[in-house]
Amino acid sequence: MRVVLAPDKFKGSLSAAEVCAALAEGLHEARPDVHTVSLPVADGGDGTVEAALSAGYRRVAVRAEGPTGEPVDTAYAELDGTAVVELADVCGLRRLPGGCPAPLTASSYGTGQVVAAAIQAGCRRVVLGIGGSASTDGGAGLVEALGAVLLPEGSGSESSDFEGSEGRQRHRGGRSLAVLDDVDLSGLDPRLRDTELVVACDVDNPLMGPHGAAAVYGPQKGATPADVVFLEQALSRWALIVMSVTGTDHRQTPGAGAAGGVGFAALSLLGARLHSGIDLILDLVGIDDALRGADLVVTGEGLLDEQTLHGKAPAGVAARARAAGVPVVAVAGRSLLDPSTLAGAGFSAVRTLAESEPDARVSMSQAGHLLRRLAPRLLDGLPAGGSSTATGPGRSD
Repeated sequence: MRVVLAPDKFKGSLSAAEVCAALAEGLHEARPDVHTVSLPVADGGDGTVEAALSAGYRRVAVRAEGPTGEPVDTAYAELDGTAVVELADVCGLRRLPGGCPAPLTASSYGTGQVVAAAIQAGCRRVVLGIGGSASTDGGAGLVEALGAVLLPEGSGSESSDFEGSEGRQRHRGGRSLAVLDDVDLSGLDPRLRDTELVVACDVDNPLMGPHGAAAVYGPQKGATPADVVFLEQALSRWALIVMSVTGTDHRQTPGAGAAGGVGFAALSLLGARLHSGIDLILDLVGIDDALRGADLVVTGEGLLDEQTLHGKAPAGVAARARAAGVPVVAVAGRSLLDPSTLAGAGFSAVRTLAESEPDARVSMSQAGHLLRRLAPRLLDGLPAGGSSTATGPGRSD
């Protein structure tokens, strides 16, 4: 029997690779005839680089600025000239010092530094996963790191204050957009013209309005109601400046509001394409090849809920498995979806850690042990053996 393990992370408990390891161990202990192929996945947020590394990409270390300017050690994944960059690992919420939100000052600058490093190293295709952002800066920091010059009001008279890393940092983040006067694109890295930039995005929010970057995601990043109003106005100013320079208007383009407006800047100023995060990552890790000859697919994440069905990894894996005619079972810490909804999304069954450990705190702290114990139940209803051979990408266990 051949089982493909393609889970996302269990947020706060285990990485996707650790989920694979726990499930594989539990399956092998119960059924020595089971051959597993581990293929950790992600949807463009946390774990995107790890998923690429598990699929055979190499890790390239980079030092860049975190969301509030502090240096962080991060990396991108590279294979055959394609770089996979994960915003969350350089300037995402988990990189905030002490976990303290900075809704007005957090920046996407570090993401641009990692993209620049990949281009400098010769990569001519960059896949940028933008989930988990800490900032609402409209992607201004991203393009600044790639060579654009942001010109605040009175920048000539304030040049001494604006020079140096501390001065630049004071002029980053969503707050800085409210005093921007212009953007100079003449210094953008010329290699961008020969680079394909694909943004892995799992949301369709526009930049502006009640469903936009500030209104929907600002509060998740610590923005107060007054901050949200301020950021909306600041993003509007930024968008008008960009429109005056480029002649294009992406304010209402689906996905422009992703990552606090990074989607908007990537579309408007860098010529990027937005792509479903999970579909893009599944293609990168070779899920379709892995499904050939499989008897079962196991996917999952920490919590299955309505968001799962809208661009999250388990739903994407289920869709690919269904297209390949392979049954798919989900594992989760908890599930808030009813059986009919799960069946409609392509899941044959769902097993949760809550079935054996109702205390959420215990479940999170002992997730690996509980997954190993749960793993044999994933095979319920399947034949005792399979004729499939162990082929396809992914790490065999």
